Amino acid sequence: MRSAKKDDREALVAMIRGAGLRVTSSRTAVLAALRDTAVPLSHADVAAKLEHLGVDRTTVYRNLIDLAEAGVLRRSDVGHTWRFELASRDDEHEAAQHPHFVCTDCGKVACLPAGTVALKAVRGSPGALRRGNLEIQVRGLCDACT
Repeated sequence: MRSAKKDDREALVAMIRGAGLRVTSSRTAVLAALRDTAVPLSHADVAAKLEHLGVDRTTVYRNLIDLAEAGVLRRSDVGHTWRFELASRDDEHEAAQHPHFVCTDCGKVACLPAGTVALKAVRGSPGALRRGNLEIQVRGLCDACT
């Protein structure tokens, strides 16, 4: 009988190989850190999660950029900080772009469920709206900050 941990690692390895990247322990660790969270993480968040493994901040940054450019991760510009998340997930996350809620006080970022925000292209709308190539962010105060 195979262990769930081995199956998880093999899935991460398949994602990396499928993107045409070399499999390394640090890339696998970066993907695992993002897979194990429900919200997009900043470079600093991922680096802090991997500090105990001895993965340095520069390596984390390079892997985040490489994985985003290869389409394995989605990178969102949230304020002055990039946040990263898996580009597709089997659970509640959608493979397509989805809106994020950003707290203007504490900076917390949360993924919003599909259908929370609906945009309709009308005459004169920018081409990006018609093609769906957008990053949507709703800003306000989260429950903890209100």
